[in-house]
Amino acid sequence: MNKYRHYYSFNRILLLAIDITLIAFAFKISNLFRYGDLELTRQYSIFFVLFALVWWIVSGFSNFVFRIDAWLPIGKKYANLVNAFILHAIILAACIVVFNLEELSRLLLLYTYLLTASLIGANRFVLQLVSKYFTKSDMAYSRFVILGTGPAAVSLYQTFSNDNPGTKFMGFFDDAPDKKNPYPNMVKGGNADVKEFCLQNGIDEIYYAQPLNNKEEIDELSEFADNNFMYFRMVPDFSAIVQRDVNMYFYQNIPMISIRREPLELVANRVMKRAFDIAFSLFVILFIFPILLPIIAIAIKLDSKGPIFFKQLRPGKKNRLFVCYKFRTMKVNNQTELQATQHDPRVTRVGRFLRKSNLDEIPQFFNVLLGDMSVVGPRPNLVSQLDHYSKVINKYHMRHFVTPGITGYAQVSGFRGETKELKLMEKRVEYDVKYMENWSFMMDMKIIFLTVWNMIKGEKNAY
Repeated sequence: MNKYRHYYSFNRILLLAIDITLIAFAFKISNLFRYGDLELTRQYSIFFVLFALVWWIVSGFSNFVFRIDAWLPIGKKYANLVNAFILHAIILAACIVVFNLEELSRLLLLYTYLLTASLIGANRFVLQLVSKYFTKSDMAYSRFVILGTGPAAVSLYQTFSNDNPGTKFMGFFDDAPDKKNPYPNMVKGGNADVKEFCLQNGIDEIYYAQPLNNKEEIDELSEFADNNFMYFRMVPDFSAIVQRDVNMYFYQNIPMISIRREPLELVANRVMKRAFDIAFSLFVILFIFPILLPIIAIAIKLDSKGPIFFKQLRPGKKNRLFVCYKFRTMKVNNQTELQATQHDPRVTRVGRFLRKSNLDEIPQFFNVLLGDMSVVGPRPNLVSQLDHYSKVINKYHMRHFVTPGITGYAQVSGFRGETKELKLMEKRVEYDVKYMENWSFMMDMKIIFLTVWNMIKGEKNAY
């Protein structure tokens, strides 16, 4: 609700101040546990400032980390906090390297993170309880009415009733109420009655969910709302056109509707993702690849005859083919378009380890740097798989609207390895489409974290 936007800004400042105080307290207690003293040395005082500054930066990325209203479920709030701490840890680790703070006590850092997470998590839980208590007060409600009784009006009412405890529905208004409306007792009158009702009941918001063909009535209600400090919003009904969620945006002054969410169609999101890809791939190529290359290269050469690297054409964004690089994990053979299976005789002993640990994918960071791939995205399938599955799986082509990735949402969700059955590939496509429609920078961070975790613990479907 726009009318509460200034409250959110105040809440962000308030919560940020509380968080910094809790971080300072966590530093003091951690220093007491580690060194037996509450006073921080100059080095750790500087580190505290850095720690708190990074948390402030993270708050700019995480829109829903600093909210104390009760509209977000507690589970969602904690998920946002976990994502924020993951991003914080990544940025802080980079700062430690840049500012040459490697001599910091790792134990102190562990104590600080555990205590900070516990304190901030407990703080959010308490504030959640407090906010729920206050939303029970009638003063906390935003009162609204809906003009219309059709499917769009009913859906709007049900959505607010289920998801927004801070709102209070006051009634429908319609000159010709829809007979299929399941709430006939909530119809308070016709369109002509809405103004008087709003004035008598202190209505905050008016939602117009009727056909948008009565310009005179819409202009009149809009002017009435403006003059009486109410919000007037129109809710177009697209149920006759599409049977799923749609997204509306403006190109200059022209309204456009998209049948699916496309976060990566926004230039700012693409720039952010590409900037991260370049920075991350450069870090791997400059600092990790030179260490692993000689070890892996010698192991591959000793294990079997053939080249160190394996390259293969793969379909990328919009089905454009590119050369995908990997460490060779199989004996040299002519069955390169045949998917690897469990106990595949073509896979070498070293190759089995490389596949299990995902280390065979390291050369693909060069593909990321060249722009053919991203760190996170739908995995690029074989050309033969593209030809086959695009004919039998609905939405298969949709996964090629974005740049393929070294790791992806489907892979960290358990759908990797051999696809013996069609439904396994269908699940991969389902998760790839979910990734496209729900992309966020924090989602990429979560997938990278889960990928590293899976590399450590090993994956049963990697062969």
